[in-house]
Amino acid sequence: MKVADFDFFLPEDLIAKRPLKERPSSRLLVLHTDSTIEHERFSDLPSYLDKGDILLINNTRVFPARLTGFKKNGGRLEILLVRKKKDNAWEVLSKGRFTGTLKISEELQLEIHNGDTAYFKYPGDLMDIIWKYGNMPLPPYLRRSPDESDKETYQTIYAKKEGSIAAPTAGLHFTDKLLKEITSKGIKLRELTLHVGIGTFMPIRTENVEEHSMGAEYFDIDKELISEIKEIKASGKRVISVGTTTTRAIEGYVSGKCNVTLQNGRIKGTTDAFIYPGYNFRIVDSLVTNFHLPGSTPLMLASAMCGWEKLLKAYKEAIARGYRFLSYGDAMLIL
Repeated sequence: MKVADFDFFLPEDLIAKRPLKERPSSRLLVLHTDSTIEHERFSDLPSYLDKGDILLINNTRVFPARLTGFKKNGGRLEILLVRKKKDNAWEVLSKGRFTGTLKISEELQLEIHNGDTAYFKYPGDLMDIIWKYGNMPLPPYLRRSPDESDKETYQTIYAKKEGSIAAPTAGLHFTDKLLKEITSKGIKLRELTLHVGIGTFMPIRTENVEEHSMGAEYFDIDKELISEIKEIKASGKRVISVGTTTTRAIEGYVSGKCNVTLQNGRIKGTTDAFIYPGYNFRIVDSLVTNFHLPGSTPLMLASAMCGWEKLLKAYKEAIARGYRFLSYGDAMLIL
């Protein structure tokens, strides 16, 4: 498959720059297995879920991973914290290959080596300081600077475990009220963790889809969840995954595309699973997801769930009807 085959025209004005005030008021395009399409609101999602189904969510929490500081010569440099390596050392992304001191504030300074590794100097708790001086890592396609409101809106209401540099955006549409409505129907709400890293949103630079390599991302799954899922599927009920990151975590584990250890009943490790058309889903039956960029890995995962031709038809209809795209945009349910 060619990456170019997954292209489509996305009007700039359909990219949602900000979220709606009421999360479940987002639109929901429902794509059925027979290719029929329904247009609903996200608040209508419970009507498509059945008693005994599992709704699987990613409880990762985004932290303000963008830091801006100044070099000794007065030059300004922005860095993105990717992941903690050990002690006070972090893998970072930055422009150029700067080596030297970067001052974020009086409380926080760091030494950067070759533009990709930062060694922090700070008093107290590092994450507390990062929340004080950092900005949320909004995707570049939003073409705006983050503000304080993004620390709340670019976060699911069930975010718990800190570590992501991007939100699992399919989950942004939920509220506590909607989740209570779902569980009151006898639908099982279950959590796992995948810390979204650069692997999820790095562009594909190969000509052929199969030649792309995903960056490994950390996940954490309760071992009992795997057993419960097997029982649910054996009973004929469904696993509905909220988002491509949730899907990559569970499918990455069961397909063996991972490196894991078992610690106190929890499966912890990393996965570099790349899911595209032709993939055989072992766990996930249906997918809640947002609308994605042309040629992106999340788009290809959604295509694997229903087929690219069917998904493209749905996308064209969504564009014609003015759906809002990408992180702060509307959602779809692939049945």
